[in-house]
Parts: sequence; C-alpha cells; structure tokens
Amino acid sequence: MPRRNQLKKLSVVLLLATTLTACESAQNAPKQTVGTLLGAGTGALVGSQVGGGKGKLVAVVIGTLGGAFLGSQIGKSLDTADRLMMEKNAQSTLEYSKVGTSTAWKNPDSGNSGTFRPTRTYAANSGETCREYESTIYVDGREETATGRACRQPDGTWKIAN
Repeated sequence: MPRRNQLKKLSVVLLLATTLTACESAQNAPKQTVGTLLGAGTGALVGSQVGGGKGKLVAVVIGTLGGAFLGSQIGKSLDTADRLMMEKNAQSTLEYSKVGTSTAWKNPDSGNSGTFRPTRTYAANSGETCREYESTIYVDGREETATGRACRQPDGTWKIAN
C-alpha cells in the first residue's frame, strides 16, 4: 500500500509539473501548450484503460507523460495552416498522382513544408480502393518521415487508415 501511495503522489507531481511547464510557455507557444495539455489528457485516458491494479496507475503516469510529450511536439511543429495545406496536398495526391510520384506543399508564412508520395494502390477486402503512401514533413530544419495507408470513402475523399 505505501508503494501505491508513492506512485499516486509521483503521478500528481508529474502531472502538475507538465501543466505548469505548459502554462509557463503559453505566452511564447500557445500551439505547443494546447498540444501538451491535450496530449497529457489523452495519454492519461488511454493509460487508465490499459493497466489493472497497481499497473493501472503506472499506465496512467506513462500515458500522461508520453501524451504530453507527443502533443507538445506536434503542437509546436505544425499550425492550422500547415495542417490544411498538408491535408489538401495529400487528398489531391492520393486521387490524381501515379505511384512513385511525389507532390509538395509549403506554407510561406511558417516556412514548413512537406511531400506526399503514393507507393502502392490496391483493392481492400472491403472493396475500397486503398493506397499506401510515404509522407515527409520539414519543420524548423527537421525532417520527419511517415508511412501509412489511406482508403477512398464513398464521398470521394481519402481517409487515412493508419
């Protein structure tokens, strides 16, 4: 029981530290602050669903910290205009570009940019047309590359599946 109380205290201290750090930087980076808080909340929620007994508290702490970190990085990296440009480019590329052909987007205001390239087209078991893709984003001189899959919806839009 004493160990459980220590874990509770640690989780409260870590959550408060994360929140205070986020609030301190709110004047300089509101996107990052919002991302941190939303990430922490989401991580805590996910963590509460994972563990059981003593492990549940540990899962909440880990989820809170991991979510806060990821939310902070995403919020710091891309603003709304960046995300809209990236999404518009992805939709157009998935619909019209041949496999292996990259298309690019760039936000002149933030300087952030990226590319999107379909790597494979196939029919899913559900009958949907799906495409695998590779996306690269350039933010503040850093390059982040991701791969995934998107499927065409009945309304003609493409939904990122993973």
